[in-house]
Amino acid sequence: MRTPTARATTAVVLAVAATTALAGCARIEQWTGADAPQPGAAPPTTSPSPTIARPSATPTWSPTAPRPATPTSPAPTPSSTPSPSPTTTPTATPTTTPSPKPTATPEPSPKPPPPPARTSLRYGDSGTKVRDLQHRLVELGYWLGHRDGSFGPLTQQAVFALQKSAGLQRDGVVGPKTAQALERGVRPTTTLTGNGIEIDLDRQILMVVRGGRPALILNTSTGNGEPYISTAGNPARAITPRGTFAVFRQVDGQDDSALGELWRPKYFYRGWAVHGSPSIPPYPASHGCARVSNAAMNMMWAEGLMPIGATVRVR
Repeated sequence: MRTPTARATTAVVLAVAATTALAGCARIEQWTGADAPQPGAAPPTTSPSPTIARPSATPTWSPTAPRPATPTSPAPTPSSTPSPSPTTTPTATPTTTPSPKPTATPEPSPKPPPPPARTSLRYGDSGTKVRDLQHRLVELGYWLGHRDGSFGPLTQQAVFALQKSAGLQRDGVVGPKTAQALERGVRPTTTLTGNGIEIDLDRQILMVVRGGRPALILNTSTGNGEPYISTAGNPARAITPRGTFAVFRQVDGQDDSALGELWRPKYFYRGWAVHGSPSIPPYPASHGCARVSNAAMNMMWAEGLMPIGATVRVR
């Protein structure tokens, strides 16, 4: 059995150990320092009242003893450098080539309505309407040769004569006004009371007068009033003298005179005559004679309408 003294010693040792543990530091030097028992030395005598050794201020570390952990600053947490996100190369969107839209076939634009049918008649026309026109002109006394249904130069000459008699525009086209003149039966008036030839310089028409009435009406072209040089080399003026004359000479064929080339002329005063010509415009254009178409002059010769001695009145 343990004696009370032994129990007391044990209690003291336990108290010292507890104190050392609570102090957080062990007396290491007791085991490794200068106070450690040398080899061969006698062990220390245990005193009945043990003295509690105070810890040395500077501990001596034994190579074999564990070193206390040196407090270190916490290692800085390395900044996590964000690893670059992998650059996503955008996938090239394939260019979609738009397929060509089918070209719409344009609807044909509506054709313009046909122009209204022409109602006028003019040079070059032909047909029943032209023949009807020719019949009406002949009925009124406007000479045109044969009524063949063709609007040729002689029909045009007759239309000129009608338009002049009616005081219309002399264009040779049978429009509304000329057609109205036909319907009214327009004819010129004469000043002769018997038979003869009457030339109206204002209207530029020649009439074959029978019994004081115009039996035939022709387009004529007389002097234009302009100066000119005659075939003899003399200066002259293109005028047609007014008055009442008589045919005193005639040439059955071409006759060249001071006034120009004359076809089958009928002279009524000096060098002035009624004669045929290839050009008879609806206005004054001659050197002074009264021109009619060659066909009309041939007709006057054939029918004896202007014999020697026939009266010619120019007004």
